[in-house]
Amino acid sequence: MKISEVQKALVDMTALNFKLPDGSYVPVHFHVTEVGRITKHFIDCGGVQRNETVANFQLWEARDYDHRLAPQKFLHILDLSKKILGEDDLPVEVEYQQSTIGKFGLEFDGKDFILTPKQTACLAQDACGIPADKLPKTTTSCCSPKGGCC
Repeated sequence: MKISEVQKALVDMTALNFKLPDGSYVPVHFHVTEVGRITKHFIDCGGVQRNETVANFQLWEARDYDHRLAPQKFLHILDLSKKILGEDDLPVEVEYQQSTIGKFGLEFDGKDFILTPKQTACLAQDACGIPADKLPKTTTSCCSPKGGCC
């Protein structure tokens, strides 16, 4: 999901909810403590330099049970964040504290924002020498070594 899609969804929402991959919800008294731009410059195991840039939302909860972030307030936060995010329509990643900081993708089901699992992947499978029958079968990647998405 991209920033523009989040903004479009927020316009018509009456309540802001984030649903975890297990079907439970982030408690309604959460705060958005950070909106940032994260750029990762790295080299994959095949020697290819890559750059990834995402907009990052950090969700946090305290014992402030009376707190409820309204969709319009979140739109305002995103508007203020243009100073950091710029005008780029970046993909969104969400951080949420569990046993450690979890990183999630983001989707919208028409009512709630859905935190989706993120997976690691080898971006240079052709250079690693791992036979295809030994690669993980339960994970998929949106990227391929020559896919150009990274």
